[in-house]
Amino acid sequence: MLGLEGAPPVHALTTKKTCDPSGMTFATGGAGVLYSTSHEVPALAKQVDTFRKMVKDGTITEKQPSHSVALVAFSGNDYAGTGVIGLSSPNDINAYIGKVTKEIAANVDQLLKLGVTKVLVNNLHPIGCTPSHTRTNNYTTCDIFENLGASIHNDNLKQVMTSKKNVYIVDVYTAFTNIVDHAAGKGSELSKQFKHKLSPCCESLDSDGYCGQQGESSAELLYAVCDNSNRFFYWDDMHPTHARWEAVMKQLEKPLREFVNQA
Repeated sequence: MLGLEGAPPVHALTTKKTCDPSGMTFATGGAGVLYSTSHEVPALAKQVDTFRKMVKDGTITEKQPSHSVALVAFSGNDYAGTGVIGLSSPNDINAYIGKVTKEIAANVDQLLKLGVTKVLVNNLHPIGCTPSHTRTNNYTTCDIFENLGASIHNDNLKQVMTSKKNVYIVDVYTAFTNIVDHAAGKGSELSKQFKHKLSPCCESLDSDGYCGQQGESSAELLYAVCDNSNRFFYWDDMHPTHARWEAVMKQLEKPLREFVNQA
């Protein structure tokens, strides 16, 4: 959509005091909004602060943010790591989700203050439909309690973003649901593309294992991979396949282009 062959370079792998003309990626695997799975992984505020320092020291010029679009991508690590959704009392869930969405809003404000003219924030996908949550029922139905938690997050996010100008919420929840919320062979043409919507292409042979796991010998593979990943919505327990992302982006591209191109 932006005319780039790939994503902008990763900050952690970039020479100091440099910034590629295409932009920069501050996101780090395992990071969350309030916490990270490792103390070495920067949470959202730390990522935004790194961007701020690069603007202040001139590595990123003051003009660059004014011609930029920032994507604040959230996949639910704060909830997966703490098990907050589906395990706590309703009051605890609402309070915790409120902390997460307010922190997202605070960091969006920081980006706007630094001169970024447009900010994209995705809402939370239906996490109850990921194979890690559908395995218990043989990959037949989504976990309604997990999806309820995602809906609460999305409602809160919408509330804290309503008054902000130049901020667009990318509705990945609906884009996902339009595909996975149908039986095999049912739904739209995009949905019919996926024969396997709730099961993973790559699956561990051990219920406590993971895709890509090896035994003591590197030749001993403790996982199995499907023959045609394009027929699967999910690659492993939680990550989508490339085909799935393409199907999701087909739904999102038009409104995204309209937001990015508006004066």
